[in-house]
Amino acid sequence: MPSILSRPSPIAPSVDFDAKGVQHGHLRLPYSRDDSAWGSVMIPICVIANGEGPTALLTGANHGDEYEGPAALFELAQTLDPAQVSGRVIVVPALNYPAFRAGTRTSPIDRGNLNRSFPGRPDGTVTEKIADYVTRHLIPLADIVIDFHSGGRTLDFLPYAAAHELPNKDQEARCFDAVAAFAAPFSMKMLEIDAVGMLDTTVEEMGKVFVTTELGGAGTATARSIEIARKGSLNLLRHAGILSGETNAMLTRWLDMPSSDCFTFAQDEGLIAFAANLGDPIVTGEVIARVYPIGKTGIAPIEYRAAMDGVLAARHVPGLIKAGDCLSVIATITAET
Repeated sequence: MPSILSRPSPIAPSVDFDAKGVQHGHLRLPYSRDDSAWGSVMIPICVIANGEGPTALLTGANHGDEYEGPAALFELAQTLDPAQVSGRVIVVPALNYPAFRAGTRTSPIDRGNLNRSFPGRPDGTVTEKIADYVTRHLIPLADIVIDFHSGGRTLDFLPYAAAHELPNKDQEARCFDAVAAFAAPFSMKMLEIDAVGMLDTTVEEMGKVFVTTELGGAGTATARSIEIARKGSLNLLRHAGILSGETNAMLTRWLDMPSSDCFTFAQDEGLIAFAANLGDPIVTGEVIARVYPIGKTGIAPIEYRAAMDGVLAARHVPGLIKAGDCLSVIATITAET
């Protein structure tokens, strides 16, 4: 009996990945629904190719409520000059397109979290079909992959590019070299708390160079965070030898997430009042935030204290928090380069 992965993907690209020049098209995923019997999900894609050289895959909106990547990538797709390209650039500004259109982290169609759905299934849900196409048809084309993230509607981060520690130290070094070339204000050695089904892991297991980001969040994108994403994209393309010119070197502060002590999770619900701002130094035992019960006055807040020294790298937004929500992330500063 043939395996599931031997089945063809239902997604059909309207672009030719081997053609030179600039192409704007779609990844068309058939999706029959009440208001369109033969409908489709139309995921925008751009391919820019010229001469010989490596391939970069740039993706945004893996989670639909994260906007820095899409803002930078829609611009890149419009403005990148193929005459300056040696190789190929594949741009998918809104990978989880249904979630992006809805402004939600997960897909409104199947509630799928795309970044927990890899490697996907060609016969699965809409989200699993997108993951499968990326796994079997886009990642194999790429030498370097960058997947833009931010905190979405419930977290706000210091702006950083990141890579993971890997068993293959040569691959790990190439990933961190790419992070340094991105030149975000901060660069992170990333620790995941839920790595199963991630695009990150899928790309890394194929031996590719992978860079991710957390560039702010809070359900919006600022001029500063979009500019970090835009300049970082160009820097990575130059670093990979795909785009002519020198990387725009900037000072970056290297951060590390050495253990699970980095994370604080709320055990109570209520109004959160932070005692520190993003980037502030934190010492062990210091109050990070207080959560006030909101049903009655006169009740003392619950204090949440740091389990380690470092800086406040991420915080919960908006003002109300639920039990189980990530309240904060602390990282350590290891170097400035």
